[in-house]
Amino acid sequence: MHKVLFFVVFLLSTLTYSQSKEADEILKEGKLLFRLEKGSWYGTDDLLARFKTKIDSVGGYLSYETDEHKINTIFFSRFNPEEILVRYEFDSLPKPQPIKVDTLNPLATNLEKDLITIRQDAKDQAALNEDGFFSFYENTSLNFIPLIDQNQRSVFVLTGPQTNGVVLIGNDYKLNYTKTNEFVKKERIHKSMLQIPYASSENPEKILTTMHSHIVTKHISSTDICTLLLYKNYVEWNQHIVMSKKAVSVFDLQKETLLIMSKKAWDKIYNR
Repeated sequence: MHKVLFFVVFLLSTLTYSQSKEADEILKEGKLLFRLEKGSWYGTDDLLARFKTKIDSVGGYLSYETDEHKINTIFFSRFNPEEILVRYEFDSLPKPQPIKVDTLNPLATNLEKDLITIRQDAKDQAALNEDGFFSFYENTSLNFIPLIDQNQRSVFVLTGPQTNGVVLIGNDYKLNYTKTNEFVKKERIHKSMLQIPYASSENPEKILTTMHSHIVTKHISSTDICTLLLYKNYVEWNQHIVMSKKAVSVFDLQKETLLIMSKKAWDKIYNR
């Protein structure tokens, strides 16, 4: 483990590496998903504390990035999805205290309507699970993150723990939609799920880096990055490596940097 960490630190600190466009896009999307989830976390905390009388009327929630790069989190009615019960505005990187809280403008915007539509469709597909596509595990829940931008109209589905002390990697999905919100296809991002503890309970030495392998995709996924950032302040490790047959991805949780190299280059450095 220490040998692996040595080479990771060496690579990150001494090699000049030109990241591919794909790596930049993965990192960008992962950070956006992280910001959206943080907004949803903080919005939920505030709703539970401040608007207890509205809780029974909530049909769902979601977050999205505004044109000003702020994060809006909305909670919509279970009786009428186009009715917004509470709308929060957070900083670009959400903090626990929202910038604005709006309960006076219940009408959903066109963007909010589209996000609600595809989120609800993805949630319904998972609930019905007629083809057995989705997997469900004890003490976990599925989190639905709709995303609409100039390149895509999708819903990412992440598996979150309902117990403390573990980070869940995998059992995540992506559902794609047309510009008119018609379902196109769904795909598994990982084929399985991995539980990684916040800290080592048996070994007195700290966990310095963690690792998992990819079979489906070549590089680390945006959902991996989102999950790692969500829990970076809880875990004792600060680097995560993803290995596939053709590439190695090294993500630094604290610096929030991503290094991707070919498996051949990694093996050449590691084995010499």
